[in-house]
Amino acid sequence: MISVEIFTNDSGMIAGYRVSGHSGTAARGQDIVCAGVSALTQSALLGIMEHLHRAVTYDIASGNLEMQLTDLPDDCTEAILRTMYMGLAEIEKISPKGIRIREVKG
Repeated sequence: MISVEIFTNDSGMIAGYRVSGHSGTAARGQDIVCAGVSALTQSALLGIMEHLHRAVTYDIASGNLEMQLTDLPDDCTEAILRTMYMGLAEIEKISPKGIRIREVKG
């Protein structure tokens, strides 16, 4: 199962996320749940870094991705990260055994 933690600040804005694991719903290289999660989370990271030019810390390894904004979230980072979250939630609806999302407030 893929585990996604969405880190929010005291204002409820997304400050980062962590993705780990594999969905295990199909053979390696043919897993659309894993592909969808990877596409959404990596695109969000690229959008924040390359389009918005925001500073982040991140770590990418096989089956794992962690990203944290260096500065406070703003309306632009929130738009990208909230859109990612909505996409992940839709994947969770169609594949509840493949992905679990948890919001971590803090």
